[in-house]
Amino acid sequence: MSDKKKFKIQNSPFVVPTDDGKIIKEHFGNATDGNSEISIAHMVAPAGWSEPFQTPEFDEYTFIIKGKKQFIIDGETVVLNAGQSIKVEKNTRLQYSNPFTEPCEYLAICLPAFSIDAVNREDK
Repeated sequence: MSDKKKFKIQNSPFVVPTDDGKIIKEHFGNATDGNSEISIAHMVAPAGWSEPFQTPEFDEYTFIIKGKKQFIIDGETVVLNAGQSIKVEKNTRLQYSNPFTEPCEYLAICLPAFSIDAVNREDK
C-alpha cells in the first residue's frame, strides 16, 4: 500500500505579480503546481480596475464573493453581484472590470489552466 496522500492542502498559493493593484493568488494551476488542466485563483480587483479586451483559449468560471464585477462579453455588458457566478466559454471576446467604488473579491477557475500565452489580450 502506498503512503502517498491523495490530497494536497494549499497553504502558500502563488501570488501573481501585477502592476494594476489587482491581487491574484493561484491555489492550483500552471504557476503553483504545474497543473495545466485547471487553475483555481482567489482574486481581489480594486475599485476602478479594468483589463484590456481579450479572447481566452480556456473556459472561465467566476464566482463573486464580495462586491460587483463587470464583464463585456461579445458587446453585452453583464454585472455580477456577490453570490452570483458565470461561465464564459473559450474563444469569447470579453473585458473584465470593476468600475464600482468597492473592491471585488472573487474566485476564478480556468479549464484548461490559465496561461498568459492563451489569453490573447488586445492593446489597451
